[in-house]
Amino acid sequence: MNDRHASMQGRVQKFFSSILKSFKDFGYGIFRGLKRFVLGVKKRAVRFGKRFMDSSIFTKIAHVIMGVGQFARGQIIKGFIYLFIQVGFLFVLITSPTVNRTPIGFQALRNLVTLGTVEGDVFTPTDNSMLMMLFGVVTLGIIGIFIAAYSSNISSAYANDLLIREGKKVLSFKEDLAELFDSRFHVTMLTPAILGVIVFTILPTVFMILIAFTNFDSQHPAGQVLFDWVGFENFKTVFTGQGEVAVRFFPVLSWTLIWAFFATFSNYIAGILLALLINKKTIKLKKVWRTVFILTIAIPQFISLLAVRSILSEYGPINNLLITMGLTNSPISFLGTAQNPMTARASILFINLWVGIPYTMLMTSGILLNIPTDLYEAAQIDGATKRQAFLSITIPYIVFVTTPYLITSFVGNITSFNIIYLLTGGGPSVGGGYKAGSTDLLVTWLYKLTIDENEYNMGSVIGIFTFLITATGTLLSYRKSKAYKEEEAFQ
Repeated sequence: MNDRHASMQGRVQKFFSSILKSFKDFGYGIFRGLKRFVLGVKKRAVRFGKRFMDSSIFTKIAHVIMGVGQFARGQIIKGFIYLFIQVGFLFVLITSPTVNRTPIGFQALRNLVTLGTVEGDVFTPTDNSMLMMLFGVVTLGIIGIFIAAYSSNISSAYANDLLIREGKKVLSFKEDLAELFDSRFHVTMLTPAILGVIVFTILPTVFMILIAFTNFDSQHPAGQVLFDWVGFENFKTVFTGQGEVAVRFFPVLSWTLIWAFFATFSNYIAGILLALLINKKTIKLKKVWRTVFILTIAIPQFISLLAVRSILSEYGPINNLLITMGLTNSPISFLGTAQNPMTARASILFINLWVGIPYTMLMTSGILLNIPTDLYEAAQIDGATKRQAFLSITIPYIVFVTTPYLITSFVGNITSFNIIYLLTGGGPSVGGGYKAGSTDLLVTWLYKLTIDENEYNMGSVIGIFTFLITATGTLLSYRKSKAYKEEEAFQ
């Protein structure tokens, strides 16, 4: 008994030590990343200075007036493009044209600091703090894009200097254009994608993050009342303040992690077992069985979830069958109005199996068909039994290939919105009038805070915490997996 207790204690200590080591490695990784960033900035600054000193007079002028380095080398069209970009940028920055009475440009940067100063009255509209923040972020994005174009202008002018020094001909506009569809085709294809990421991903994300540092809520509606910067006050409220967010944050967070764990591994294990069963040589009509389970993927998920919600409702066929069989005298609520929260949680975990198992089954079936047969032949020559070959070859190969999928499934379940919102709506409700119910995840709670309650600042805080949890969990788990450490093992 003492030996068993000591062994268990050692395992617990080893478990917590591994967690502490993971956080230590993660923190050290952040430090190294910041160090590399600082050194990279320093290196670029030094290279920029050396390039300036080494460049021609035309390239030096191009540092102030874009396009001069191209005009001087006969690249008229290219020079006009760079000059047009600079003139357009300066025009927007200095004149600060307005959109919906809100300026873009230098004035937008000032408004980003103040978030508006006019309170408004019967005759004068109140400054829209939300639009001022939005257009301030857009202006920052325009500045970032201009810096990229400015850097391209300098690089192009300096490249012309090098060509002339080597006695080579400077490329014409047609030759430049031809290269963009030949040797530099990757630039042509990636540039629109990068601009799309900046406009539709990075800028909205920055805007969302900034809202977390304001008091933009139901008491400060945009366009009616000004809201201000409050620093880290919203984050302090989550951990030390009063109110629903402070009281419900950790219960919702804990259920989110529990849900993600069981929803991920139940689908993963059951999907692998189902794939192994279907792919057994003794099983007939394999294509039929695969088709039956794949039908749940073909049917849109929200249709399946709404159908299941109707089937499990208090007046649905399941309750009618239970009453008819005499197993219960009154309808049982399985989902959002269940008397016991554990009933609703168990129900959605069970329903999630129907939605998630086919994906793992389909992927595992493909993996099983692609495991090299020479591995089994070598194991058979060495005298390994079928069970030993299964445990030593099949399972490690499946786990190795599916580890990235397992991690993305875990992250996807943390942010799983449809299954919770459509089945339970976050219910059963929690006593005390809290909006976050017993089955609410962070993402569904965020939806309620923003759409239903207009608490945009606290919703943004929840969104930031959700991102930190998913990003940290993904990085730590992937770096500890064999798929990362032994990348060359199965090649």
